[in-house]
Amino acid sequence: MTDSLHLLIVDDDREIRDLLTRYLARHGYRVTAAKDGQEMRRYLADRNIDLVVLDLMLPGEDGLSLCRAIRADGGPPVVMLSAMGEDADRILGLEIGADDYLPKPFNPRELVARIKAVLRRVQTPGATPANGAGALAFCGYVLDQAQRRLTDPQGAEVTLTAGEYELLVALATRPRRVLSRDDLLEITRGRSAGPFDRSIDVQISRLRRKIERDPADPAIIKTVRSGGYIFSPEVTPQ
Repeated sequence: MTDSLHLLIVDDDREIRDLLTRYLARHGYRVTAAKDGQEMRRYLADRNIDLVVLDLMLPGEDGLSLCRAIRADGGPPVVMLSAMGEDADRILGLEIGADDYLPKPFNPRELVARIKAVLRRVQTPGATPANGAGALAFCGYVLDQAQRRLTDPQGAEVTLTAGEYELLVALATRPRRVLSRDDLLEITRGRSAGPFDRSIDVQISRLRRKIERDPADPAIIKTVRSGGYIFSPEVTPQ
């Protein structure tokens, strides 16, 4: 059911805002549209928004800055839209917390698919996972799949985006097994990697900064040359 899910479209192009509003409404979503960061902040403060579709190029405060602010406030997941050829900006968007990105021009059907994939990853905290999985422990960390939260060896919660959480679950539930970028994209997002898709690498880098003692010399998530990544520690159920 999507009729209770509320999307916020942030784009300075009125034609795109109108098109997406109509299209997403036909797919059962409630949709609010904002033309800039000021309107976006007002709607986020006043309304219960489940996901933000955020254009990278905006007048005044740009999409990267706004995405950073959403993450700092613990806001909803973000699907970022960016113009073709701006790979560096798309990668930076993922680094600061976007859950997915889509280059312009795009097919609205693909945007709906990306939105659905991100929203599937953002379950209500406290809900029981479909596979019945519980908590997993590694290196002093506890990954609680029922609460969708990670705590560090001192018991403090580690803040993860929806994409980071799903990637960590994919790795921790398959310890000591080499997983390629395609494997991880298929597991977490249900799609294959494009020839220049670096989203998994970016999220791995972000995860390492949050859980590794030395992200430059990782001991938990290791890179396998020409292969992908491997979750190296012992994982035990709690």
